[in-house]
Amino acid sequence: MTTHRTERPLRVLVIDDSAANRKSITQLLDSAEGIEVIDRAADGEEGLKKAIALRPDVITLDLEMPKLDGYSFLRLLMAQAPTAVIVLSSYKHSSDVFKALQLGAFDFVPKPDSGEQLSLESVGAELIEKVRSARFVRRETSIERAPTVIAIGASTGGPPAVQRLLESLQGLSVCVLVAQHMPPRFTEAFAQRLDGTLPFRVTEARSGDGLEVPHVYIARGGTQLEVVRTSSGLTCHVTTAGPKDLHAPSVDRLFASLAKSVGAATKAVVLTGMGHDGAKGVKALGRVGAEVWAEAEGSAVIFGMPQAAIATGCVTHALPLGQLGPSLVKAVARAEKTRRRS
Repeated sequence: MTTHRTERPLRVLVIDDSAANRKSITQLLDSAEGIEVIDRAADGEEGLKKAIALRPDVITLDLEMPKLDGYSFLRLLMAQAPTAVIVLSSYKHSSDVFKALQLGAFDFVPKPDSGEQLSLESVGAELIEKVRSARFVRRETSIERAPTVIAIGASTGGPPAVQRLLESLQGLSVCVLVAQHMPPRFTEAFAQRLDGTLPFRVTEARSGDGLEVPHVYIARGGTQLEVVRTSSGLTCHVTTAGPKDLHAPSVDRLFASLAKSVGAATKAVVLTGMGHDGAKGVKALGRVGAEVWAEAEGSAVIFGMPQAAIATGCVTHALPLGQLGPSLVKAVARAEKTRRRS
C-alpha cells in the first residue's frame, strides 16, 4: 500500500479592524483545502505581536487600522519577521496599494469600492489562490542580518552606571545606543573614556553611521539621536536640538525611533536619572512588544526616570544595576536562539 505525504496546511493570520470582515475572511479561508487560519487581530499593533509570536506562513492585512496602520505594520514586520503579506485594500487609489507593495507586501486583493461588508463572492476565489501561491515565495531573511540593538537611557548618576552595565555585556556581538543627559563636548570625552576601557568600539553617533557590531554609539550633547531604516540598513540620524526640547539627547526620542525602525527586537534600559524622560519612549516600545528593563530603586542614585518608566506598565524587568547586565545577556541569547530556529 502506497501512502502519500501531504503538505501541512498554510497557516494564516488575519488582520482587519472590522469584526465582520475578520469573520468572513476566516470562514472563507478555513473552508479552503490546505489553508488554516491560526489567529485574528483587530489592529496592526495586536497583529504585529501575533505575527512575531506565531510566525504564520501568510498574513492578510487591511491598510486602514487604528493604533498601527498597515504601512507601519509592514515596515516593522519586514524588519523583524519577513512574512508573505496579502493586502486587502478598500482604498480607491492605486498608489496606496503600490506603497504597500514597495514596503514588502507580496500581493493584494481589492475590496469592493462601495464600502459594503466584504463579499466572499467577489474576492473569495482570488484570495484563496493568492494565499496558496504564497507557499512558493522566497522570503527575505533581513531579520538574520539585522544587529541586536540595546538602547540605554540615563541622566543624574548615569555615567558610572552606564559604564558598569556596558562592562557586563562583554563578549556580546551587539549594537548599543546611549542617550545620557550631558552638555555638548562632555559626551565626546565620555565616549573616548569608554572606548579606552571597554572591549567595544565606542564613538559619538553621527548622522549616516550604519549600526555595526560590536559598537557603542553615544548620543552627542545638544543633539537628538534617532535610528532610521534606510535601503542600506539601520542608520543613525542626528539633528540639532530645538528650543522646545527639554532634553538633548532625549531618551524618549531615541526609544520612539527604535520602536519604529527596529520594533520588538529592541532591548531598552532606563537607568538612574531625575525626571521622566524615557517614559513616552518606553510606551512606544511596549506597543510593539519590545523588552524594557529599568534600574530598581535600591541601586539607582535618582529613581525618577526608572520610576516613571515602571509606572507606564511597559517595563518587563526592574532589577538592581548589578543584575541588569546578566539579564540582558540571557535575553540576547534567547533572541539569537529564536533567530536560528526561524
